[in-house]
Amino acid sequence: MPDLTDSRLARPEGQGQPFQVITGAADLLEAPDPSSRLATQALFGEIVDGFRRSGDYMQMQSRRDNYVGWIHVSGLSEQVTRPTHKVSALRTFAYAGPDLKAPVECVLSRGATLALTATEGQYVKCVAGWVHSRHVALLDAQEADPVSVAETYLNTPYRWGGRDSVGLDCTGLIQQAFEAAGVLLPRDSDMQYAWAGEDIGDWKVSGALKRGDLVFWKGHAGIMTDAHHLLHANAWHMEVAREPLDQAITRIKTYYAEPVGARRIDLDSRAGQVPHWMGEPVAY
Repeated sequence: MPDLTDSRLARPEGQGQPFQVITGAADLLEAPDPSSRLATQALFGEIVDGFRRSGDYMQMQSRRDNYVGWIHVSGLSEQVTRPTHKVSALRTFAYAGPDLKAPVECVLSRGATLALTATEGQYVKCVAGWVHSRHVALLDAQEADPVSVAETYLNTPYRWGGRDSVGLDCTGLIQQAFEAAGVLLPRDSDMQYAWAGEDIGDWKVSGALKRGDLVFWKGHAGIMTDAHHLLHANAWHMEVAREPLDQAITRIKTYYAEPVGARRIDLDSRAGQVPHWMGEPVAY
């Protein structure tokens, strides 16, 4: 499992106070400064623990994957409600009323979690607004194929640290795809490579890889759509792209390095893949 003493995951000192994300995606920055680099994102409804404030930013730790960063306080609420549902579409709108012509209050991405309070016609209500019911699923609903989920992000712009439908990076894509299938993975490529699934020792042999396998470089990762094609959010295409694995290896080797290995996650044992290092839910 990931090393919880890693500075990216280590719990900050002091007593944490629970907050809930109330914006479509809250940026976790590396420092309490708007010019700081993006570390990751917490999606609407996620619960994070706050430890100390610096100006308009709060140092937070995500209960989802233990990642630590700084979130602008405007995206947080001290009132925490237990989510019951999640956004199952790639992207959807929360409207001011149960009407597709109503003003849009918020844009929600796949994986955003919702506590529903009302239903009217084809719409359900949450704190963000009214969301079409066809874009919502129960919190424990699982997709059968993480690759099919990843493919819905094709051509989504590359964004370092991103994990929403507007822009995401290589491991954000993998996290989103596998979480939709019931498997929660660590945030960064080194953690995913060390922890996710089992090593594929003969992955370089032609035909050894299969749909859903993960291929890793130092600092990069992608998911196989079949034995020979890789889907990955990458800075060469500046988007989520699908290409022959051999082509990707040749190009990345020219500019950077060769792959370090590949891993396979057994979805039949997905319950065992959910790490016990996740934060325990608070009492509501």
